[in-house]
Amino acid sequence: MSDTDDKLMIACAAYVVMNSVVKKKQKRKLKKNRRFWVSEIFKNRVRYSGTDLFNDLKMNSAVHFSNFCRMNINDFEMLLQLIGPKIAKSDSHFRKAIPEKERLLVTLRYLATDDSFHSLAYLFKFSKQVICNIIPQVCEALMEVLDEYLQIPKNPEEWLKISQGFFNQWNYSNCLGSMDVDADYNFLFADVGCQGRISDGGVLLYKKLVKGELGIPNPQPLPGRNRPVPYVFVADDAFGLHDNIMKPYPGIQEKCSEKRNEYKDTKGIEGRHFKICPHAENFLTRH
Repeated sequence: MSDTDDKLMIACAAYVVMNSVVKKKQKRKLKKNRRFWVSEIFKNRVRYSGTDLFNDLKMNSAVHFSNFCRMNINDFEMLLQLIGPKIAKSDSHFRKAIPEKERLLVTLRYLATDDSFHSLAYLFKFSKQVICNIIPQVCEALMEVLDEYLQIPKNPEEWLKISQGFFNQWNYSNCLGSMDVDADYNFLFADVGCQGRISDGGVLLYKKLVKGELGIPNPQPLPGRNRPVPYVFVADDAFGLHDNIMKPYPGIQEKCSEKRNEYKDTKGIEGRHFKICPHAENFLTRH
């Protein structure tokens, strides 16, 4: 083979390689360049947007509004007032920002139904990518402004109020609640970031109890008795034995077992109102 043939083969090989590189660059460029800034289906937001949906629900039926958001209009307006400044966005030169009202509305609808972002996009007339950004932002703002509404009691007086509520509601003395829940099915504590592999006995509330950091009242006698008895939480087998833990055991303590069921009942109520709750860890993992 002559030098000319060698040079020709090298030139051909170089051409093939360069041609392949150019085609790959062109493909990448085509992928990056979208055909539309906004999809045609979402351009008619002016004609019917999430704000119009909100106004229809608000004006026509309080029942429908409550079913859609899982709360009444007064609670919605209160939440909007609290988080509005935190989730507000400014208009750009290309398009108007989505109002705070719609941001909260789409988030509540997602929490209530666990619907897909695709379905919510068709309902609210903005893209899946926008919804994917809105929901975590609004949830973070909700946790920030509502933090004071879910706090562990800080002193014996606050614990005594819970104990009195349990006695009035269930005739159960010296009880500080079914672990995490009071007599009215309200959560006393929620550890959202705890890993799923860690049992309830390993979460923060139980650790504080073992270390004596909860400010639990001193033991008091039961009605009609003289001997002081510790205040207790009703718990299950996930928790270890402790002076302030009462665990039901087979064949006896039927009332104790019933009170522990309050936690399960509360989770059921929560799941019926907000369908995202039974598998909220999936949302935290995805987003």
